[in-house]
Amino acid sequence: MPGRIEDYALVGDLQTAALVGRDGSVDWMCLPRFDSPSCFAALLGDERQGHWRLAPAAGGECTGRAYRDNTLVLETTWETPDGAVRVVDFMPQRGAHPPRLLRLVEGLRGSVEMRGDLRLRFHYGRIAPWVRRTEHHRIAVAGPDSAWLRLAPGVHTYGQDGSTHSEFTVHAGERVPFVLTWQPSHLPNTHRVDADRALCETTEAWQRWTAGCRYEGDWRAAVLRSLITLKALAYLPTGGIVAAASASLPERIGGERNWDYRFCWLRDSSMTLSALLRSGFREEAAAWRQWLLRAIAGDPRDLQSVYGVAGERRLPEADASWLPGYENSAPVRFGNAAVDQLQLDIYGEVVDTLYLALRAGIPMERHVWVLLRTLMTFLEKHWRDPDEGLWEGRGGRRHWVHSKVMSWVAADRAVRMARATRLPAPVERWQAMRDEVHADVCAHGYDPDRGVFVQHYGSRELDAATLFIVKTGFLPPQDPRVIRTVDAVRDELDHGGFVRRYADEADIDGLPGTEGAFLACSFWLADALAATGRTDAARALFDRVLSAANDVGLLSEEWDPVHRRQLGNTPQAFTHVALVNTAFLLAEAAGPP
Repeated sequence: MPGRIEDYALVGDLQTAALVGRDGSVDWMCLPRFDSPSCFAALLGDERQGHWRLAPAAGGECTGRAYRDNTLVLETTWETPDGAVRVVDFMPQRGAHPPRLLRLVEGLRGSVEMRGDLRLRFHYGRIAPWVRRTEHHRIAVAGPDSAWLRLAPGVHTYGQDGSTHSEFTVHAGERVPFVLTWQPSHLPNTHRVDADRALCETTEAWQRWTAGCRYEGDWRAAVLRSLITLKALAYLPTGGIVAAASASLPERIGGERNWDYRFCWLRDSSMTLSALLRSGFREEAAAWRQWLLRAIAGDPRDLQSVYGVAGERRLPEADASWLPGYENSAPVRFGNAAVDQLQLDIYGEVVDTLYLALRAGIPMERHVWVLLRTLMTFLEKHWRDPDEGLWEGRGGRRHWVHSKVMSWVAADRAVRMARATRLPAPVERWQAMRDEVHADVCAHGYDPDRGVFVQHYGSRELDAATLFIVKTGFLPPQDPRVIRTVDAVRDELDHGGFVRRYADEADIDGLPGTEGAFLACSFWLADALAATGRTDAARALFDRVLSAANDVGLLSEEWDPVHRRQLGNTPQAFTHVALVNTAFLLAEAAGPP
């Protein structure tokens, strides 16, 4: 069985990633892109669906692991009665080369008997390849895919039960490298890798990048790890950033809320850009903005909530019936039907992203301004329509308060940009829309009996997304309606000291059962508490959420405070982006040192 979600660490090459468990097993890896079919899918079943374990022959979990300072190079250590050994896992940043996963075994003390079990299963664990051996490689081929395992000298390797097994003893001071390379099956493997040189280059590349981080506050280690994770989830050729490296990990163990997050969501746009710009990573912010502009180009009626890493629009959702699911959480889904939903909040996200970029000194090109005006023309006509909302509800369209607030954001930021750039625009019309949306939300999205903003028009339910009323400047922080809403979210959506997205009783997605606390929402509440003058409570909540990170600083989508375990896809960009932005906000609230 796979480990707990928090048992997994991430390694990647800025185009795809692998998840490595505490037992030394790579249980998830998609090649050659984040959204490609996996060659290891034990995470969604068991080792029969593909994995690569490299650990002491005696087995068991590691005694310690950590990332090498400010990098994505993972070091896992085992202490055994006969000695100590370390496995260094990393993926060299690819460039023009094919994707490679390197695993370097280092003897630290005494001697340790090691065992490797490589079981390749292409197309999400469904296809067993044909394997042959050459002098230096084990080569697995199935259809368009091939994987080449470079054999280390002196390592005994044999095939059995559809797997390639390795047995060897590593002594103190020895280094035994393993290199797994993927490439299209019609191409030969011609490039040899010097593992030590690749390790040095990969380490130095990450450390050069992290040296540009501008955050110097109390939570620098957590912020740096979040930024490294965000960088690792960025698809370098296009600048798109996937929501997570994994697919179909459950939001409730044994439940049906199992979605594919290996795509790029527009809902993350402005928060992602803000985190990158605040941290000093202007190049990545500009690349994300350019991805966004390419993805949304076209008819504004066709704007989607989610796209592929290169801006692909078709992401058909299908059930993988041959996979039992993580801890039997079924169905397993690949692709995402959210592409077909109407989510009006994303128009506000796009316009706010362009506004933040302009404020940061990224110029507004005329063709981008034409695109923005086209989006605004569409939104002017449709902001009154019901939609599926931020949470991608599958229970029917509604008038979500968050969607209306983000429509207000679109109009507000468009007016501000028109004034700043003096580019041609129907400013008076946009102002009128802004005022009309504001009045509509205050009239229909507010429950006067409870004195709080609600989830959708006609509802009495709360929603953590209403915290954007203060985050976006829709109302000032000291407005009594804001303070009561923040307090209600804190009290009524509390789940063991964390924050749910909405009440369990809310019929949002049409699926049975509950879910865990949504970690990004917990950070949003910390933002709102700080904005309303309760900085100590905000810092306490922030520290509480940080405590849910695993031993290498990674956070998934949700947290189960009852069983104290992570839930949902991992590592989650939305969560780590929220962490970075909250850390900066709390540093600003504290003032200069």
